[in-house]
Amino acid sequence: MAAERTHLGRPVTPDDIAAWNIDVSGDGAGLPAGRGGVTQGRALFAEVCAACHGDKGQGGAADVLVGGRGTLASAKPIKTIGSFWPYAPTVFDYVNRAMPFNAPQSLTPDQVYAVTAYLLFLNGIVSEDTTLDATSLAKVEMPNRNGFTADPRPDVPAK
Repeated sequence: MAAERTHLGRPVTPDDIAAWNIDVSGDGAGLPAGRGGVTQGRALFAEVCAACHGDKGQGGAADVLVGGRGTLASAKPIKTIGSFWPYAPTVFDYVNRAMPFNAPQSLTPDQVYAVTAYLLFLNGIVSEDTTLDATSLAKVEMPNRNGFTADPRPDVPAK
């Protein structure tokens, strides 16, 4: 092995791999234990997200997160969580892996559930009293859930 010849690195352990195996599928597979609600998410969003995304997700230095429903077929589609994203668990996945921009993967699962709940609330998808966990988030129906077509490539299995 190259590591043995150069005395660099070490063998990868199952724990090493598990630490990076944090992806979440559209059906909710991979969602971790935890829970968070809109109220907690509102406070956390104000603290760590609003500087880039605006206080209500209306955009700023970073993308708009709210609105855009009914615009996808227009000349100027507005792709937001509420207008474009087909699966709610993928909102969790993105926030968990990539946000906040200056400190990705720094939020706990409870915090990510809370921010996700708040974002879904801002988009009119869940009510203000909503608390999300792995089971409830996987059941959230997004407005654009059926807005995508099947992948026509022959090497991609249909679901």
